[in-house]
Amino acid sequence: MTAKKLEGTKLAKAIRLETKEAVQSRVSQGNRAPSLSVILIGDDPASKIYVNQKEKACHEVGVHSKIYHLPTTVKQEELEHLIKTLNEDASIDGILLQLPLPQHLNRSQCLDMIRPSKDVDGLTSYNQGAVLTKIDGLYPCTPLGIMELLNQCDSLVGKKVVLVGYSLLVGAPLSSMLIHSGATVTVITKNSLDSPSIAKDADILVVAAGVRHLVDRSWVKEGAILIDVGIHRDGNSLSGDVDYDDVKSVVSAVTPVPGGVGPLTVAFLLKNCFEAYLKNLI
Repeated sequence: MTAKKLEGTKLAKAIRLETKEAVQSRVSQGNRAPSLSVILIGDDPASKIYVNQKEKACHEVGVHSKIYHLPTTVKQEELEHLIKTLNEDASIDGILLQLPLPQHLNRSQCLDMIRPSKDVDGLTSYNQGAVLTKIDGLYPCTPLGIMELLNQCDSLVGKKVVLVGYSLLVGAPLSSMLIHSGATVTVITKNSLDSPSIAKDADILVVAAGVRHLVDRSWVKEGAILIDVGIHRDGNSLSGDVDYDDVKSVVSAVTPVPGGVGPLTVAFLLKNCFEAYLKNLI
């Protein structure tokens, strides 16, 4: 068996083009362009790369972006003051707090300071709850990208899906989205026993554990669909949570790293920003 590559690049390009055309249409009618504010704290190399990628993507679709680069020593009250200021600025449609944060900052408190209507990452308690209860909101970008990939494959109704990892960024919201789509969902956490056996029962296996090459062929059943959310940098090369070379002859489809889920995450960030912008214009 030769696995199909589930590449997100082409899908992401289509979503970005759709967003760009929608932005151009609004601007041609005399409206301002959408605006995104990104808060970056410290000098973590990976975070700086991600922020630069997002800034470039914004420029390509016509979204105005501004980066607020704060020192690692920033105090909680200083960060909260900045978020409050951005919340109250009617010209700003989206606010993104780049994670991870320095340990002395309260991540949950900082995220929930962001107005839900400007929370383009979908990480506030309100938007996490919106996913759970299937109401209108700004949903997290990576789960949206994964759902877009899976919907290109087949119906999710009745499928057994196993998630490896349960974070606010991926596992928690994605589990709700999958259940709403008719799938049967099992979650593997660090406390799970005999994780490979649980995973091997899955029609679809989504790996977001943050451990390089955690999953090999002993974790997957023949013909399964495998979504790798992890990304790890080793010098100039990137790899995921899945040992791609080991599983590609076993599964029916698998996402590459890079070029799988990542491009869709950025595409849905832009789409969320445009949705926030439309509501802000009203």
